[in-house]
Amino acid sequence: MAIKNQTRPSCRKTCLFSVLLLLWSFSLMASQPVALSPTAVVASSDGSVLYVACATANRVLRFDTASRKVSGSITVPDAPLGLALSPDEKQLFVTCAAPESHVCVIDCAKLEIISRIPAGHTVMAPVVSPDGKTLYVCNRFNNDVSVIDLAAKKEICRVPVQREPVAAAITKDGKFLLVANLLPTGRADVNYAAAVVSVIDTAAKKVVKELQLPNGSGSLNDIRISPDGQFAVVTHIVGRFSRLTTHVTEGWINANALTLINVAGMKVRGTLLLDDHFQGAANPWGVAWSPDGITLLVTHAGTHEVSVIDFKQWLAHLPTLPANYDPVKAADVFAATKAKYEMPDDLAYFAGSRVRVKLPAGDLGPRSVVVTGHTAYVANYFSDTLSVFDLSAPKVKAESIPLGTKVLADGHLADGPNDMVRKGEFYFHDATICYEKWQSCSSCHPGGARVDGLNWDLLNDGVGNPKNTKSLLSATRAAPLMSLGQRSDVKSTVRAGLEHILYKTNPDEAVINSIVAYLQSLKPVPSPHLERGKLSPAAKRGEKLFTKVGCGDCHVPGLYMDLRSHDVGTRAAYDGATDKFYTTTLIEVWRTAPYLHNGSAATIRDVLTTGNPANQHSDVSKLSRQEMDDLCEYVLSL
Repeated sequence: MAIKNQTRPSCRKTCLFSVLLLLWSFSLMASQPVALSPTAVVASSDGSVLYVACATANRVLRFDTASRKVSGSITVPDAPLGLALSPDEKQLFVTCAAPESHVCVIDCAKLEIISRIPAGHTVMAPVVSPDGKTLYVCNRFNNDVSVIDLAAKKEICRVPVQREPVAAAITKDGKFLLVANLLPTGRADVNYAAAVVSVIDTAAKKVVKELQLPNGSGSLNDIRISPDGQFAVVTHIVGRFSRLTTHVTEGWINANALTLINVAGMKVRGTLLLDDHFQGAANPWGVAWSPDGITLLVTHAGTHEVSVIDFKQWLAHLPTLPANYDPVKAADVFAATKAKYEMPDDLAYFAGSRVRVKLPAGDLGPRSVVVTGHTAYVANYFSDTLSVFDLSAPKVKAESIPLGTKVLADGHLADGPNDMVRKGEFYFHDATICYEKWQSCSSCHPGGARVDGLNWDLLNDGVGNPKNTKSLLSATRAAPLMSLGQRSDVKSTVRAGLEHILYKTNPDEAVINSIVAYLQSLKPVPSPHLERGKLSPAAKRGEKLFTKVGCGDCHVPGLYMDLRSHDVGTRAAYDGATDKFYTTTLIEVWRTAPYLHNGSAATIRDVLTTGNPANQHSDVSKLSRQEMDDLCEYVLSL
């Protein structure tokens, strides 16, 4: 008893201390600044109010342009990735992205949610029809567009598009919706691979045309139609995947482009590069027109700049495509029908018609941009700021307005802890660490360090044997890395990427470590093949077949890989005679097409059939069609 009486006060003190320590920890966490990550901005017609979507804070801000201050804020249930105002500007439509997304309808006067409309997986890019009756939203990971009746607050139907729709714009008459798809579809071991702009007939509610972009086009991030309705422009990267990655200058690996579309007839008018000689304009993102249509603005998320373009001068410089121009045939250097016209590599096309405006020091990661009157507002993802500048000024110079806790130029929070993950995300998207600012890590790994859908002939395993870009989702847990296992761990992989892809000499160890921390933080996105977060009946049947036919022998549940190399009969003509390839994880495989080390399989079914002639992947020869469907459904649900 004596011992118990002596220890009770001590225990009470210990427990009390633990509680106080826990409360202190919570209060400290609560006091830490939260990154806002402004990713979309929309303006009222009179320019008096901006609405800013803050992706990582799950908030929408109301910004008063006269006082230059945030005048209101509302919390939304999930990451707000897009905004659109109703024609009468009484309602704001906010796409709140999640596996089971919602469009939140906000009363602009009261700044409160008045209704929620269910949508698809990772909803974004809302567009209101000119008559205000219909809302269109992109369901990124369902690869479709929802058509929503705004009176009934109900989805009418979905229109399938190609791959990861992330931006959209509607014609002035409301007859067509143009949808920018982030990534290419199909095999990568071909002459031509590029993402497309899907054209939806809004009356027929179906895609009536796919606008082909130059070979290697991807990372389509925004599309906008001019005020007069005659033109549309789309931002994108042009990956020169057919070249050896021997240098990065002059856009040799990735160039940064703007494509013009003639709305009448829905035809690509031409593409020009936004880069200059000896200075890339990496990762073009947002687009905005001045109300008079004279000026066109493009944000460069990788170089922290905005291109201010005299549209009429640019139009005069833009070569006209031949009537019979076919970018697919033009990509084949052996084709007898190759068109004479190619996308110009001359980086002087914008000379005299464009000014590159460098954002204020510390304004980082410009994405969305709007113009009201003569004033432009740019939302900066990494610095939680707005950059503001007067387009009518003799010399355009931007000012910085903080929306929250500002991020310093080296990427860490000004008033908070040294956030390694946030720094790593910043550096992953930062092209200023690349020689001459041509590209960033995200140029080849868009969408949060995932894939670009292209093959690249990197020089770490010889030449002439291109390999498909891999997702970096599981990179910190899978070693060795690369198809042939050339890199022992993720840190050496990041260092090699900075040195041999970004051509950064003696990369900073702190930059490498922070990128590794960012990659380590990545979490898989739930598959769109799941039903309410669980396997469908077909996937459950496929799960049993997965073990039965031997898929699980190499794709061991957990990481769904075995960290070993194998000869599964996939060597191509230019691979080494003894090459064996490391097992790829099946986690998030639904978003990493095309498949196999050389991108020769467009679908999982192709992996198991045409890419598996001798059943070396798994013995599926005796499976029925239904069983094959079930097996594919399970794999695509991981």
